[in-house]
Amino acid sequence: MPLIENDDKNLVEKKISGEKVFDGILLHVRKDEVELPNGHKSVREWIDHPGASSVIPLLPDNQIILVKQFRYPVGQVTLEVPAGKLDAEGEDPLVCAERELSEETGYTAGKIWKLTTIATTVGFSNEFIHLYAATDLIPGKQHPDDDEFINTVKIPLTAAMQLVESGKIIDAKSIISILLLAKQIY
Repeated sequence: MPLIENDDKNLVEKKISGEKVFDGILLHVRKDEVELPNGHKSVREWIDHPGASSVIPLLPDNQIILVKQFRYPVGQVTLEVPAGKLDAEGEDPLVCAERELSEETGYTAGKIWKLTTIATTVGFSNEFIHLYAATDLIPGKQHPDDDEFINTVKIPLTAAMQLVESGKIIDAKSIISILLLAKQIY
């Protein structure tokens, strides 16, 4: 389905001008003046993000490998699928997923496939995360980035689904990955 269909053209906002408010290492904050469909003007503040990939590793016994790490913005340790940002403009999301699987878990995948792509926060960011699943895993040595401190956890997929339902897994990409993988398996 196209993003904008003919009957949706009355919803489209047009950029009049834009400025960079902040350029960080990961995030770039923008402020644009737009013309609304009714001709009025408004301001849109948004975050420009390079995008990311994640991968849910599935073992032969239907256990998955998740990572635990402290997430500063929410002030807690979270349980997530391995993931990371696209490192270069135009980087293949599959290459990113394979890299993050290796870095964060030590595993490489014999088979990897795409589950879906999600837009994380459409109200203020252009971040898309490409979600993958992986099987036929070959163990190796974990090698996270210097600023990443990660513990890996093996957990039955059914138990992960219960953690999603109970609100103990709160990360959106992980919730979606777990539910989509479970739908494919069960």
